Amino acid sequence: MNVYNTMTREKEELKVNNNKIKLFVCGPTVYDYSHIGHARTYISFDVIVRYLKHEGYSVFYLQNITDVDDKIINRAKENGENPLELAHRFEKEYIDDMALLNVNSVNFYARATEHMDEIIKQVQDLIDKGFAYDTPTGVYFNVDKFEEFGKLSNRNLDDLQNNVRVQTDSNKRDPKDFALWKKQDEEPFWDSPWGKGRPGWHIEDTAITESYFGPQYDIHGGGLDLIFPHHDAEIAQMEAASGKSPLVQHWMHTGFLNVRGEKMSKSLGNFITIKELLELFSPEVYRFFVLSTHYRSPIDFSEEILKQAENSLKRIQNTGKHVLDKYGEDNLPEEDKTNIIDELNNFRTNFFDAMNNDFNTPIALSSLFDFTHLLNKSLNDNEISKDTLSLIIDTLKEIEGILGFSLIAQESTGSDLSDDLLNIITDVRQELRAKKNWDLADKIRDDLSSLDISLEDK
Repeated sequence: MNVYNTMTREKEELKVNNNKIKLFVCGPTVYDYSHIGHARTYISFDVIVRYLKHEGYSVFYLQNITDVDDKIINRAKENGENPLELAHRFEKEYIDDMALLNVNSVNFYARATEHMDEIIKQVQDLIDKGFAYDTPTGVYFNVDKFEEFGKLSNRNLDDLQNNVRVQTDSNKRDPKDFALWKKQDEEPFWDSPWGKGRPGWHIEDTAITESYFGPQYDIHGGGLDLIFPHHDAEIAQMEAASGKSPLVQHWMHTGFLNVRGEKMSKSLGNFITIKELLELFSPEVYRFFVLSTHYRSPIDFSEEILKQAENSLKRIQNTGKHVLDKYGEDNLPEEDKTNIIDELNNFRTNFFDAMNNDFNTPIALSSLFDFTHLLNKSLNDNEISKDTLSLIIDTLKEIEGILGFSLIAQESTGSDLSDDLLNIITDVRQELRAKKNWDLADKIRDDLSSLDISLEDK
């Protein structure tokens, strides 16, 4: 199994001890409803974990919840709400959204506020080892002391001066230094050896992962936008505190999600929450849409593209239902009259080869499309035996477990139109064709096609 490593910018063979994988993915800052960009990342890693487990790996998937942060505090002030109550309210909304999207592979969600002792200990370790210093406003990490800072993003320290996303603080020795502990006496705060305050953004992740995984582990994931400064800071903190390198064997990052070619932003009016998405499309359709693009590639969202994904998924699901319905018939041939077993084996080979190649879900789905196309013809010609249909059903259910959406429609997903109504429509169209009203006849055919109903003139 080959996995792309952001650190080396190359695909590498996945190597772990005793088939056990410790995986950490950065979780949300819970001050608002989660959006479709969050969903893209967490669906991608959900499928990655599902596949790793399918291949026999034992995976412990840890995710943090940032439940104390400037954004949370500011939003709570706007709402006249307690910051921790607001955070835990939106944490529940996030977990509910993940359940709706069938993201169920996370073993544990670790709140920052419930790991304050571990955070304070790690900050103290960094001070003791000369990598951090105390000031009247907080404790800061001394970036110059860690010679490899920026090695994940490939940024040079000399180039960081104008790129650091922190407010200027005259108490810092260098503008590049980042906060480990922010001193404040406004709620929420915690007692520490340096006074009342709360943790900085980066320190919670390494304190949490050290608690559960130790100073080194196998895979760290997140969105591409987190590489700098967040993941670079994590590396500096943990490797400086432990003296061990590397912090992580494999770094994995999901690409950006844009809406109609533009970065998603409330100011642009194209900010879409998961809840808003699910008012228009089913969770399965969004999972299918996400997996139709490689997890490392940028992905462009639009309702038109989602509608195409919906129709594509319906075709696959209807084929699956056709298989199930055919399996229940009594007039099946005793032996296959086609090479469908060979095609099934080819599909399995192509699907798993794609997944073993850095979890290439679009190629895996393409192999599924190719197989279902061939399968439909054989089903219509009544060429498949009951034993082979059983193997096909088992394979579809196996793939379902990896992708996290159904490949067998529970009921007809093509249309709610009854057969009688369809007959009326096709009769009217035939009359239009007889009167040579080709434009309107073609429009009816095209509109039926948009409902996933294929009409052919023979």
